[in-house]
Amino acid sequence: MSLVSNRIRRQERYMTGFEPKRLPTKEQPRGPTLLMEPPHVGAVCIGVSTGGPAALMHLFGQLDGPINFPIFIVQHMPPMFTGVLAHRLNDIGKLPVVEAEDGQAVRAGHVYLAPGGRHMTTKKQTDGEVVIQLADTPPENSCRPSVDVLFRSVARAYGAASLSMVLTGMGQDGLKGVRDIRAAGGLAYAQDEESSVVWGMPGAVVREGLADKVLPLSQMAREIMRHATAVGQPD
Repeated sequence: MSLVSNRIRRQERYMTGFEPKRLPTKEQPRGPTLLMEPPHVGAVCIGVSTGGPAALMHLFGQLDGPINFPIFIVQHMPPMFTGVLAHRLNDIGKLPVVEAEDGQAVRAGHVYLAPGGRHMTTKKQTDGEVVIQLADTPPENSCRPSVDVLFRSVARAYGAASLSMVLTGMGQDGLKGVRDIRAAGGLAYAQDEESSVVWGMPGAVVREGLADKVLPLSQMAREIMRHATAVGQPD
Protein backbone atom coordinates (compact mmCIF):
# COMPACT_ATOMS: atom_id res chain seq x y z
CA MET A 1 0.00 0.00 0.00
CA SER A 2 1.38 3.44 -0.96
CA LEU A 3 2.27 6.20 1.50
CA VAL A 4 -0.68 8.29 0.27
CA SER A 5 -3.07 5.37 0.78
CA ASN A 6 -1.77 4.85 4.31
CA ARG A 7 -2.32 8.54 5.12
CA ILE A 8 -5.87 8.44 3.80
CA ARG A 9 -6.56 5.29 5.85
CA ARG A 10 -5.25 6.94 9.03
CA GLN A 11 -7.36 10.03 8.42
CA GLU A 12 -10.48 7.88 7.92
CA ARG A 13 -9.88 6.27 11.30
CA TYR A 14 -9.41 9.73 12.87
CA MET A 15 -12.63 11.11 11.42
CA THR A 16 -14.82 8.11 12.25
CA GLY A 17 -13.19 6.60 15.30
CA PHE A 18 -13.29 3.17 13.71
CA GLU A 19 -12.56 1.41 10.43
CA PRO A 20 -15.42 2.58 8.17
CA LYS A 21 -17.97 0.10 6.89
CA ARG A 22 -18.59 0.53 3.16
CA LEU A 23 -22.24 0.86 2.20
CA PRO A 24 -23.58 0.21 -1.30
CA THR A 25 -22.71 3.06 -3.63
CA LYS A 26 -26.17 4.66 -3.66
CA GLU A 27 -26.24 4.75 0.14
CA GLN A 28 -22.61 5.69 0.75
CA PRO A 29 -22.29 8.75 3.03
CA ARG A 30 -19.87 11.47 1.99
CA GLY A 31 -16.31 10.44 2.76
CA PRO A 32 -14.41 12.23 5.51
CA THR A 33 -12.55 15.43 4.69
CA LEU A 34 -8.83 15.06 5.21
CA LEU A 35 -8.16 17.59 7.98
CA MET A 36 -5.50 17.55 10.66
CA GLU A 37 -7.77 19.49 13.04
CA PRO A 38 -11.57 19.32 13.42
CA PRO A 39 -13.42 22.07 11.52
CA HIS A 40 -14.46 25.20 13.38
CA VAL A 41 -17.85 24.80 15.06
CA GLY A 42 -19.93 27.79 16.14
CA ALA A 43 -22.99 25.87 17.31
CA VAL A 44 -24.18 22.30 17.84
CA CYS A 45 -27.82 21.39 17.23
CA ILE A 46 -29.25 18.06 18.35
CA GLY A 47 -32.48 16.40 17.22
CA VAL A 48 -33.86 13.40 19.09
CA SER A 49 -37.14 11.63 19.73
CA THR A 50 -37.91 8.07 20.87
CA GLY A 51 -35.33 7.03 23.46
CA GLY A 52 -34.13 10.61 23.66
CA PRO A 53 -34.20 11.40 27.40
CA ALA A 54 -31.94 8.45 28.22
CA ALA A 55 -29.67 9.23 25.25
CA LEU A 56 -29.34 12.88 26.31
CA MET A 57 -28.65 11.91 29.92
CA HIS A 58 -25.85 9.63 28.72
CA LEU A 59 -24.46 12.27 26.37
CA PHE A 60 -24.40 15.14 28.84
CA GLY A 61 -23.09 12.93 31.60
CA GLN A 62 -20.00 12.40 29.44
CA LEU A 63 -19.32 16.05 28.57
CA ASP A 64 -16.41 16.62 30.92
CA GLY A 65 -15.29 20.15 30.20
CA PRO A 66 -16.32 23.63 29.11
CA ILE A 67 -17.22 24.27 25.49
CA ASN A 68 -16.95 27.49 23.50
CA PHE A 69 -20.17 27.27 21.51
CA PRO A 70 -23.87 26.86 22.34
CA ILE A 71 -25.85 23.64 22.03
CA PHE A 72 -29.50 23.62 20.91
CA ILE A 73 -31.75 20.60 21.44
CA VAL A 74 -35.13 19.55 20.10
CA GLN A 75 -36.53 16.56 21.95
CA HIS A 76 -40.01 15.49 20.86
CA MET A 77 -41.87 15.83 24.15
CA PRO A 78 -45.12 17.39 25.44
CA PRO A 79 -45.18 20.68 27.37
CA MET A 80 -44.10 20.59 31.03
CA PHE A 81 -41.94 17.51 30.55
CA THR A 82 -39.19 19.44 28.74
CA GLY A 83 -38.70 21.66 31.80
CA VAL A 84 -38.12 18.60 33.96
CA LEU A 85 -35.70 17.17 31.38
CA ALA A 86 -33.75 20.43 31.26
CA HIS A 87 -33.33 20.34 35.05
CA ARG A 88 -32.14 16.74 34.94
CA LEU A 89 -29.60 17.46 32.21
CA ASN A 90 -28.40 20.52 34.11
CA ASP A 91 -27.89 18.46 37.26
CA ILE A 92 -26.10 15.52 35.64
CA GLY A 93 -23.45 17.37 33.65
CA LYS A 94 -21.07 20.31 33.78
CA LEU A 95 -22.91 22.51 31.28
CA PRO A 96 -25.76 24.86 32.20
CA VAL A 97 -28.95 23.55 30.57
CA VAL A 98 -32.19 25.55 30.43
CA GLU A 99 -35.58 25.31 28.78
CA ALA A 100 -35.34 28.03 26.13
CA GLU A 101 -37.25 31.31 26.42
CA ASP A 102 -38.43 33.60 23.64
CA GLY A 103 -35.97 36.44 23.01
CA GLN A 104 -33.22 34.82 25.08
CA ALA A 105 -29.70 35.84 24.10
CA VAL A 106 -27.53 32.86 23.20
CA ARG A 107 -24.33 32.35 25.18
CA ALA A 108 -21.41 30.09 24.35
CA GLY A 109 -21.08 27.13 26.68
CA HIS A 110 -24.82 27.02 27.40
CA VAL A 111 -27.43 24.47 26.34
CA TYR A 112 -30.96 25.39 25.21
CA LEU A 113 -33.78 22.82 25.13
CA ALA A 114 -36.87 23.63 23.06
CA PRO A 115 -40.00 23.76 25.23
CA GLY A 116 -42.63 21.16 24.45
CA GLY A 117 -45.33 22.38 22.10
CA ARG A 118 -43.32 25.27 20.63
CA HIS A 119 -40.89 25.54 17.72
CA MET A 120 -37.45 26.89 18.59
CA THR A 121 -35.34 28.87 16.11
CA THR A 122 -32.14 30.90 16.23
CA LYS A 123 -31.86 34.34 14.65
CA LYS A 124 -28.72 36.40 14.13
CA GLN A 125 -29.25 40.09 14.85
CA THR A 126 -27.66 42.95 12.92
CA ASP A 127 -25.07 43.32 15.71
CA GLY A 128 -24.08 39.66 15.30
CA GLU A 129 -25.76 38.49 18.50
CA VAL A 130 -27.91 35.36 18.19
CA VAL A 131 -31.24 35.18 20.00
CA ILE A 132 -33.78 32.39 20.45
CA GLN A 133 -37.26 32.73 19.04
CA LEU A 134 -40.19 30.51 20.01
CA ALA A 135 -43.28 30.11 17.85
CA ASP A 136 -46.64 28.35 17.85
CA THR A 137 -46.70 27.94 14.07
CA PRO A 138 -48.12 24.68 12.64
CA PRO A 139 -46.26 21.41 13.32
CA GLU A 140 -43.76 20.08 10.80
CA ASN A 141 -43.50 16.33 10.33
CA SER A 142 -46.41 16.21 12.82
CA CYS A 143 -44.00 17.61 15.43
CA ARG A 144 -43.81 20.80 17.46
CA PRO A 145 -41.06 21.42 18.33
CA SER A 146 -39.59 20.18 15.07
CA VAL A 147 -35.96 19.29 14.44
CA ASP A 148 -36.22 20.55 10.86
CA VAL A 149 -37.35 23.98 12.06
CA LEU A 150 -34.40 24.28 14.46
CA PHE A 151 -31.79 22.95 12.03
CA ARG A 152 -32.99 25.25 9.25
CA SER A 153 -32.57 28.28 11.47
CA VAL A 154 -29.16 27.19 12.73
CA ALA A 155 -27.99 26.83 9.13
CA ARG A 156 -29.04 30.45 8.52
CA ALA A 157 -27.53 31.82 11.74
CA TYR A 158 -24.25 29.86 11.84
CA GLY A 159 -23.69 28.70 8.26
CA ALA A 160 -20.65 26.49 7.75
CA ALA A 161 -19.93 26.58 11.50
CA SER A 162 -23.05 24.46 12.19
CA LEU A 163 -22.76 20.91 13.52
CA SER A 164 -25.96 18.86 13.54
CA MET A 165 -26.42 15.61 15.45
CA VAL A 166 -29.41 13.35 14.79
CA LEU A 167 -29.95 10.83 17.57
CA THR A 168 -32.40 8.00 18.16
CA GLY A 169 -35.97 8.62 17.08
CA MET A 170 -38.92 7.52 14.98
CA GLY A 171 -39.76 9.09 11.63
CA GLN A 172 -37.69 11.47 9.51
CA ASP A 173 -37.80 14.79 11.37
CA GLY A 174 -34.40 16.39 10.91
CA LEU A 175 -33.70 15.06 7.43
CA LYS A 176 -34.64 18.29 5.62
CA GLY A 177 -32.84 20.33 8.25
CA VAL A 178 -29.66 18.31 7.77
CA ARG A 179 -29.88 19.06 4.05
CA ASP A 180 -29.95 22.76 4.95
CA ILE A 181 -26.97 22.37 7.31
CA ARG A 182 -24.97 20.55 4.66
CA ALA A 183 -25.95 23.08 1.96
CA ALA A 184 -24.60 25.82 4.23
CA GLY A 185 -21.28 23.95 4.53
CA GLY A 186 -21.91 22.53 8.00
CA LEU A 187 -21.47 19.02 9.38
CA ALA A 188 -23.95 16.23 10.12
CA TYR A 189 -23.42 13.33 12.51
CA ALA A 190 -25.88 10.48 12.98
CA GLN A 191 -26.23 7.90 15.74
CA ASP A 192 -25.61 4.35 14.59
CA GLU A 193 -28.34 1.73 14.41
CA GLU A 194 -26.93 -0.53 17.10
CA SER A 195 -27.02 2.09 19.86
CA SER A 196 -30.35 3.66 18.79
CA VAL A 197 -33.67 2.70 20.34
CA VAL A 198 -35.32 3.48 16.99
CA TRP A 199 -33.13 4.11 13.92
CA GLY A 200 -35.70 6.18 12.07
CA MET A 201 -34.41 9.76 12.22
CA PRO A 202 -30.68 8.99 12.11
CA GLY A 203 -31.24 6.17 9.62
CA ALA A 204 -32.97 8.54 7.21
CA VAL A 205 -29.94 10.85 7.29
CA VAL A 206 -27.54 7.96 6.68
CA ARG A 207 -29.59 6.47 3.85
CA GLU A 208 -29.63 9.84 2.09
CA GLY A 209 -25.83 9.91 2.23
CA LEU A 210 -25.82 13.09 4.35
CA ALA A 211 -23.93 11.86 7.42
CA ASP A 212 -20.30 12.95 7.78
CA LYS A 213 -19.99 10.45 10.61
CA VAL A 214 -22.12 7.56 11.88
CA LEU A 215 -21.27 7.03 15.53
CA PRO A 216 -22.43 5.07 18.56
CA LEU A 217 -23.95 7.21 21.28
CA SER A 218 -20.90 6.55 23.47
CA GLN A 219 -18.69 8.53 21.05
CA MET A 220 -20.91 11.60 20.58
CA ALA A 221 -19.64 13.48 23.64
CA ARG A 222 -16.04 12.89 22.58
CA GLU A 223 -16.80 14.45 19.20
CA ILE A 224 -18.33 17.53 20.81
CA MET A 225 -15.30 17.95 23.06
CA ARG A 226 -12.94 17.43 20.11
CA HIS A 227 -14.49 20.40 18.34
CA ALA A 228 -14.54 22.43 21.57
CA THR A 229 -10.79 22.06 21.94
CA ALA A 230 -9.91 22.48 18.26
CA VAL A 231 -7.04 24.81 17.44
CA GLY A 232 -8.23 28.20 16.24
CA GLN A 233 -11.58 28.15 18.03
CA PRO A 234 -12.69 31.54 19.36
CA ASP A 235 -12.86 32.10 23.12
